Amino acid sequence: MPRTALGVMIQAMREQRGLSQRELGRLAEIDHAYIHRLESGDKEAPSEDVVAKLVRTLKLDKRDADILKFTAAHPKADPGLIEYVAKDDRTVPYEVFTMAAGAVYRADKRPDYAKVIARARRILEEEQQEQDDGG
Repeated sequence: MPRTALGVMIQAMREQRGLSQRELGRLAEIDHAYIHRLESGDKEAPSEDVVAKLVRTLKLDKRDADILKFTAAHPKADPGLIEYVAKDDRTVPYEVFTMAAGAVYRADKRPDYAKVIARARRILEEEQQEQDDGG
């Protein structure tokens, strides 16, 4: 089964915390085999309760919690974008991520994530400027 954005996100956040799947499962009170299935893409749609337990146990900040929730709700999100954003050292805000995720999802070929993120930033900045100008 191919990797999913949710699986990539869970694994990246788990590894940032230095936890094994078994340790995360014990701390979150979730079967470690279920965590493995989520990470490998065998399962795609965890309940809100499971997502909340993962957010709490992984001690995710608002941005990462929102991205995890997004990937749980959008199983077709691009795993490559998640890998890019998870490694970006917090420079991609959630709003830019969601716009990029929509653009990446519609693309036919493997996107250049840096360009997609830059384009999303530019669009959001232009929209903000129009609002600031009263338009």
